[in-house]
Amino acid sequence: MRCLRIPGHAGDTARSTTVRSVQPERTPALAARLPRAWPGTPFPLGAHWDGDGTNFALWSTTATAVTVCLFNGQHEVRIPLDESTYRVWHGYLPEVGPGQRYGYRVDGPYDPRRGLFHNPNKLLVDPYARALEGDFVDHPATYSDNPADSAPYAPRSVIIHGAFPWGGDLPPRVPWADTVIYELHVKGFTYNHPGIPPELRGTYAGLAHPAAIDHLIRLGVTAVELLPIHQFVSEPHLQRRGARNYWGYNSLGFFAPHEQYASRPGNQVREFKSMVRALHKAGIEVILDVVYNHTAEGGPDGPLLEFRGIDNGSYYRLDDNCDYVDYTGCGNTFDPRRPFPLQLITDSLRYWITEMHVDGFRFDLASALARSLHDVDKLSSFFDTIHQDPLIAQAKLIAEPWDVGAGGYQVGEFPPLWTEWNGKYRDTVRTFWARGGEGVRDLASRLSGSSDLYGDDGRLPFASINFVTAHDGFSMRDLVSYERKHNEANGEGNRDGTDDNRSFNCGAEGDPAPPAVQTLRRRQARNLLATLLLSTGAPMLVAGDEMWRTQRGNNNAYVQDNELSWLEWAEDEPAADMLALVRQLLALRHRHPVLRQPAFFDGRPITTGDGDGIVKDLAWFHPAGRELNRADWFDTGLRTMGMYLDGRGLRHRDVRGETITDESFLLLLHAGDADLDFRLPGKPWADGYDVVIDTTSFGGASVGGDVGGAVRGGEPLAMAARSVVLLQVVR
Repeated sequence: MRCLRIPGHAGDTARSTTVRSVQPERTPALAARLPRAWPGTPFPLGAHWDGDGTNFALWSTTATAVTVCLFNGQHEVRIPLDESTYRVWHGYLPEVGPGQRYGYRVDGPYDPRRGLFHNPNKLLVDPYARALEGDFVDHPATYSDNPADSAPYAPRSVIIHGAFPWGGDLPPRVPWADTVIYELHVKGFTYNHPGIPPELRGTYAGLAHPAAIDHLIRLGVTAVELLPIHQFVSEPHLQRRGARNYWGYNSLGFFAPHEQYASRPGNQVREFKSMVRALHKAGIEVILDVVYNHTAEGGPDGPLLEFRGIDNGSYYRLDDNCDYVDYTGCGNTFDPRRPFPLQLITDSLRYWITEMHVDGFRFDLASALARSLHDVDKLSSFFDTIHQDPLIAQAKLIAEPWDVGAGGYQVGEFPPLWTEWNGKYRDTVRTFWARGGEGVRDLASRLSGSSDLYGDDGRLPFASINFVTAHDGFSMRDLVSYERKHNEANGEGNRDGTDDNRSFNCGAEGDPAPPAVQTLRRRQARNLLATLLLSTGAPMLVAGDEMWRTQRGNNNAYVQDNELSWLEWAEDEPAADMLALVRQLLALRHRHPVLRQPAFFDGRPITTGDGDGIVKDLAWFHPAGRELNRADWFDTGLRTMGMYLDGRGLRHRDVRGETITDESFLLLLHAGDADLDFRLPGKPWADGYDVVIDTTSFGGASVGGDVGGAVRGGEPLAMAARSVVLLQVVR
């Protein structure tokens, strides 16, 4: 990105020239003949070009004056918005259009003890800006108690022309039951990809490139979940030590795609749309990880960039002493209990659906958005507004169902229409494959769709977004290679990141490790992947887990914009093996509806009609070959279990109302440290079984003969320690 030093501001290299005004010569002339804006209209909020000029509208209940500032290079022209209707300050500027850089200066009372931070010396971002230019530079001038002008160190808002040739673009509308989510970082996924031209790597255009999309298609995922692409900035404490925010959970613009992910200066909006169009053409949905729970302004001692200088007490949660209430751990909490902040969120969501064609949203720290006075409230205005909106309610809605406040952990408690990152699934599966000690009772619930969490309010198994790893925490490889976090490179004394990893290093901490340890690690990773992708619910993979990616034990790599976070695309033997397994598992999931049922099992007897007797749609088996009994369910030492799924008893029908039938499967999970014989159920469950997946298999060898070999029902199957075997029923 090229930067321009602005004369008169010593040391300023912050101002990017990424978006140029299409009318650079008109701004001074406009100011000369138009010292005041035309009245304009109070709605819509933001800056909207109509072909002749632009209407500006900004809501503030505490402002006493609002000025729109137009920028061309070193020139700033300030034009007051004299009209205020319903506390919306508005005005119309003819001959101002797309490409024009602008911002606001908001005057009013300055009294931090009362939660008021107005300071007209601070240039503020338009909350409704469709694009932003430049970055926030941590400088004393950006803080409220400093009288200096902050403009050289603050981002500019940019007026855009939103027209785009969408052509026949249509949303893929993949049913939830068929959805497989792939969480990725736009830069990290594309930056090292050898098939993407160097000039496109790390960008929206790189993700739209056929080489990137080919990987997604061949893998078998149906949706990408993008780490935050709303315009974000790096926190002051990171800038002060020469670091930067890589993940992006520090939003500044709820409508603006992140500028640095564009391959050409000023092209971020159009390039994002092109990316969505390309992914849709491949049948892949686009889900955004959105951060509405807090903003980049941080706590009360943070910079004055946007909401704090516009109307601090309306946009942020304050207590009775006008201090910030922090449910997010980031210094502030956005307050959607109030109409205009809530409108800002819903306007943003509608914009991304209608104008940018995205298919869904994952809400970071969603519990913070749903709090009423203090508690998370299913009847909150946030939920009510989302549910009644005809556009937003039809999008894929995913909650991260917790925050850092008291009572914030709400897994299983969000209302219908919402799916959830199932943290209990992650914890249970990790614990089972690490050290055990909790038995198999909770594991059975997680494998079968978590009906204990989602079955009592009308939701279905896909309300559970099943995951073992995510962007925060260990990668899959690190989960089986480290038992302690190693975050020293983050510069925080290894204090950051969770200590609750539920991991197992297989006998040595990190690399290098003996060959036997390496072999066990690969098997453990295969066990975790097989468990995840064969569970009922909507699975989420993290980009790179299918290629044996490591972060060298860093479980909080939010500041690692480097090789530690970027995917390595070189396919060595372990990476090729893991990739082949994931492709095979997802192909199985796609072919067999019994592995992705949209209705909960109930263990009910079903009559097969083929003379085999009565079996159940779902049954659980002990290694002795019998169904689990009550004592087994409470045996905390039990580390082996079989899950039987009968494809003849599916309760859902196809689009034409026809009964769906499928093959039947037996999934065996053995987390014990010793080899074991598992006696396979005989009639009426099966005459025999074909081995479909065996996680001890490397290069084709497996227990029970070659993969695909038949095993008779009623006979013992030799299982290696810490292994998974998927068997297809033969009748």
